[in-house]
Amino acid sequence: MPDIETFDNPHPQRDYVIKHVAPEFTSVCPKTHQPDFGTIEVEYVADKLCIELKSLKYYLQGYRDVGVFYEDVINRILDDLVAACKPRWMKVTGKFTPRGGIHSIITAEYKGR
Repeated sequence: MPDIETFDNPHPQRDYVIKHVAPEFTSVCPKTHQPDFGTIEVEYVADKLCIELKSLKYYLQGYRDVGVFYEDVINRILDDLVAACKPRWMKVTGKFTPRGGIHSIITAEYKGR
C-alpha cells in the first residue's frame, strides 16, 4: 500500500472532528473474485497530526486489486491510519453496495487517550 502522509494539526489544543468521504472505493471479494464497491468514511479527532488527502486517496486506491473481506479491509484501514497519525479518536465506516440483495455497513473504532 502507498504511504499515508500527514501534516501538523493547526489546532492541537482543540478537539474537532475531521471527516473524509471516499465514495469510489473498490476491492475484490476473495471468495468470488468479483469487484466490491463502496464508500469509505474516515472520522477522527486529530492529536498532533492530520491525514494528507492525496496520500489517503492513493492509499485507498491501493486496495483496487486486493482480495479482502469487508470486515478485514475496514479494520486494516483503521489500523494503518491510526499508526500514521495517532489520533485521539477515529472511526472508519465502509458502506458497501448491495451484493445478492444484501447491503453491508462495517464500522471499526479506535479510542485513544
